[in-house]
Formats: sequence, C-alpha cells, structure tokens
Amino acid sequence: MNRERTDYPHTIEAAPDYGLVDVTIPRGKSLRVEASAMAYMDPSLQMSTKLGGGFKRMLSGESLFINEFAATDADANIGLAPGPPGDLAHLYLENETIFIQNGSYLASSPDLEVTTQFQGFKGFFSGEKLFMVKCSGTGDLWFNTFGSIIEIDVTADYVVDTGHIVGFTEGLDFSVQSVGGFKSLFFSGEGLVCRFRGQGTVWIQSRKTPAFVRWADQFRRIEKKNNN
Repeated sequence: MNRERTDYPHTIEAAPDYGLVDVTIPRGKSLRVEASAMAYMDPSLQMSTKLGGGFKRMLSGESLFINEFAATDADANIGLAPGPPGDLAHLYLENETIFIQNGSYLASSPDLEVTTQFQGFKGFFSGEKLFMVKCSGTGDLWFNTFGSIIEIDVTADYVVDTGHIVGFTEGLDFSVQSVGGFKSLFFSGEGLVCRFRGQGTVWIQSRKTPAFVRWADQFRRIEKKNNN
C-alpha cells in the first residue's frame, strides 16, 4: 500500500473528530461514493446512481446503491462526509486487497473492485455482521472510523476487540475467542476478540458503537405513560 500516491488530489479536514475529505476529480475521471456521503460539489459534476455490490451489500447493512460523480468538462471538487463522527483514512492500493467493516467504506476510484465478502460463522460468533467490504485492485480508497483511527503492523499475533476493528489486509488470518473464561464473556464487559495471525496491517478505531449506545442510553428521556 502506498500512503503518498494518489490519482485524486485531496485534503482531509476536521480530523480526527469530524473528518471530511475534499477531493479533486480530474477531468475525464469519476469517483464512486457511498450513498448520502456527498456534502458539497462543483455544479459541473455529473452524478449517476448504480447498484453497488448487489443484494449482499444490502444484507450487510450498506446501501444497495452507490453514486458515481464524473468530471466531464474540467477538474472538479467534491466534499465527502461520513455519517458517524470520527476520522478518515486514505490508501492507494497497488494490486492489493483489504477488508473493511460495514459502514466504513466512503469512496474509491472506479478502477478498484468493491464487493461484499461473506465472513462465515467467524463473523456471526464475533457479534458483528456476517459481511465485510472487500476492496481490491489498484486505485484510491477512502474509509472512515468511529473515533480516531490507529494503524497497527502485525508481525505475528495480535488481539483486537471485535467492535474496534475497522479493517485489515488480505493474508492475515483471524480466529474469534473470548478474553477469559465463560464468566468473563458475559460479565467482564469485554465480550469477544479477534486474534490475528501472520503479517499485515490492522486498522482499529478508538471508539465502538455498542459501548457508545450504552453510555448514551442513560441520558435518554423516557416519557411517563398517562394511565387516565
């Protein structure tokens, strides 16, 4: 992976709290963007909507459709903002493959193949959804996180809470297990983890959605029912 190369000049603003990426689409090129991610754009851009990965993509929790913005007359800018608060990352894949979690895909160049990958029962027992987004080929990729993003180089074994995983490179194997015994699984608050093995890169996020939902629930206003 090349972190410096890009075919689409861009700047990431307001990171790591509320990241937004401003991308310049060169004349004659297009950019594929997750549905509802466009914050602003040059009026010269032409937008079309296409099926993005078929019904497996819909089952994964992603939108069934993906938008493509084309710069037909001149270079044009577009601003992209993901749904959750957090950071953004850019990678230039060079005939490589990475897997990212549901909801983290933001945009990519059309040369990259973006498909939905079935995780099998490892995903089921991890407490996460059964699908991940597989990005492969050569081109630009942007993805987002909930909270800040941390990149970890794995050289042997590494353990990550399933809710903090954002993505990982192809070639890493993983198994799902509990941190401790049976009691720890249900009462420690830690749940299940993934043990990665091999050599590659794992991206994690500094917050996880279930923990945030539990924290926010205590502030939820509950209306009393009127028995009259």
